[in-house]
Amino acid sequence: MSASARGRAASSGGPAAPAAPPDAGLPVPRTARYAWYGLLLVLGLLVGTAGALVQAAWLPGGLLLALLAATGLFYGGLRATGTQAGVVCAGAGWLLAVVLLGFGRPEGDGVFGGGVGELLFLFGGMGIAVMCATLPRLPRPPR
Repeated sequence: MSASARGRAASSGGPAAPAAPPDAGLPVPRTARYAWYGLLLVLGLLVGTAGALVQAAWLPGGLLLALLAATGLFYGGLRATGTQAGVVCAGAGWLLAVVLLGFGRPEGDGVFGGGVGELLFLFGGMGIAVMCATLPRLPRPPR
């Protein structure tokens, strides 16, 4: 087959190269992804600490505010990284902060006094993290 015949065959419906999926986006370098994961871990520590303090201070509204902040962090981690690992990093930081604050000190001082609000905060936050980790990846909007 001559070169011009091959060119006509390729342009007239021959096999084409596979196109990239529409939601592929730009490739993210590995170091940038690890930086996102580290940032989400630190944000999880901060949101867990702030949530533990706020939920006990203003019980019905503070609990709702703390769980909304955790939801925003977990879903934001999913959307920022595009993987469930973003939710896991944010959730690990959040859980680490909540567990460490729950231990208390030998003198008896602790952030959590024991009660329904603390349990709702702990189990609600873990449930929200699981829900965000199991969400399907949504296609990104066209640019």
